[in-house]
Amino acid sequence: MIRYYNTSRSAHRIVSVSQHFFRIIRLSVFALIVVASVSCEKQVLKMGQDILPEGDFVSIKSIDTLSVFSYLMFDDSIRTDNQSTSYLGQISDPYFGTTTAGFVTQIRLNKRWDGLPYTVDSVKLYLHFLTASATGAGTTHTISMYEISDQIYNDSAYYSNTPLHRTNFKIADVKLPVLRSDTINDIVLTLPGNGLEFGNYLLTDTLKLFYSNSIPDFRSYFKGLYFEMNPSSSPLLVSLSLVYNLSTIYNFFIMYGHDADGVSKQYAFNLDAISNNASYNRYSHDYSTATLGDKMAHKNTTYRDTLSYLQSLNGVYTKISLPGLEKLKNDASLGKIAINRARLSVPLKFTKTSSNYYKGSVPLSLRLRYKVKGGTRYDVPDYSMAASNLDPTHNFFDGKLDSVANVYNFNIPSFVQSYLNDATGNVNPEVEIFQNSGILNVVFGANKNKTPVKFELTYTKF
Repeated sequence: MIRYYNTSRSAHRIVSVSQHFFRIIRLSVFALIVVASVSCEKQVLKMGQDILPEGDFVSIKSIDTLSVFSYLMFDDSIRTDNQSTSYLGQISDPYFGTTTAGFVTQIRLNKRWDGLPYTVDSVKLYLHFLTASATGAGTTHTISMYEISDQIYNDSAYYSNTPLHRTNFKIADVKLPVLRSDTINDIVLTLPGNGLEFGNYLLTDTLKLFYSNSIPDFRSYFKGLYFEMNPSSSPLLVSLSLVYNLSTIYNFFIMYGHDADGVSKQYAFNLDAISNNASYNRYSHDYSTATLGDKMAHKNTTYRDTLSYLQSLNGVYTKISLPGLEKLKNDASLGKIAINRARLSVPLKFTKTSSNYYKGSVPLSLRLRYKVKGGTRYDVPDYSMAASNLDPTHNFFDGKLDSVANVYNFNIPSFVQSYLNDATGNVNPEVEIFQNSGILNVVFGANKNKTPVKFELTYTKF
């Protein structure tokens, strides 16, 4: 039978069906080729799988849900002997209250005493302040110095709360000049009574104006001085270094006088001597004077607050506990694992109630340490790579402020791997955030805060 369509549309209908038909054929063929290729690839990957031991295969896993807890800690007994920077004065902070800093140091005669008769005319104190916090206009600040009664030694340990014993001798209320907060301040201080009493006191026994570790010397009758700044309505904190500088000596007393013939002669008693004086810093913290927050009520407890803190000058600090690592370590089914990535992100908590915690008023970088069972603390190995010149600028460890994301990031795969490999149980799965120096404080988001601490972990299972 022959069908006849008396219309020109019949031809168009035949062409249209043909186009759709061949298009479907082409797509079907392409799909079959793709399926066949994938099947062949899978077969190639599986070839030999049944004859290789399961241990020859590895898998990479990423975890971002490991539990992380923040705790507020405080230790008033921190070793502070022979520090690179010493502090003098007070800090007042709305969250942290009042911090007071002072230092103890020996003084050392700069040149050998000639044994000839000598008359003291005056004594002045020269100091080189590295930093000075901003002060209120018109405020007068004074410092006092007290003779200590216990001899101190370079090879002994001293702490921020080491008991301080004084004699009855002191140099009180030495007035400081107005300091600039944006630069180094070199100052000269006139002592009360032109320093005559102090100068003559130093010459109590001129036969011992020498230094010896085997027989009684100058230190046998003059042990050293404790420096403190007297409290003020406008707190001031200054810093200086008692470490000898290769180019010059910055901090010293100058004793001006004359010999029996009236010839002027002067002697220097150095704080930052070539042969280092023993010295240590003292810090105290009064959280009751805080005007914001809870006055650090939960320090050294297991309370999981929504905020945690890091304070300068050995104040409160944050401990980060990683109990999820302990579970990994005790999971026998995991076998051997290699840590590819371990990143800790600690968010800042800015507050509108205090301008002290806006950007620019927090440390530019922070560090992490861990504590062994004996109590000794160490930098995490990821930071310590700088010691072997593997990462001298600590770029891998990071620890720097991310001012865009408002977090501090710490990369610690070496620490995590060392913890997992440690069979002695000497290290716990926890780290402490600290700053090595500086006077800035930080408030962190923690635990159930909207922006808590995060820990990301990626590992390879063998």
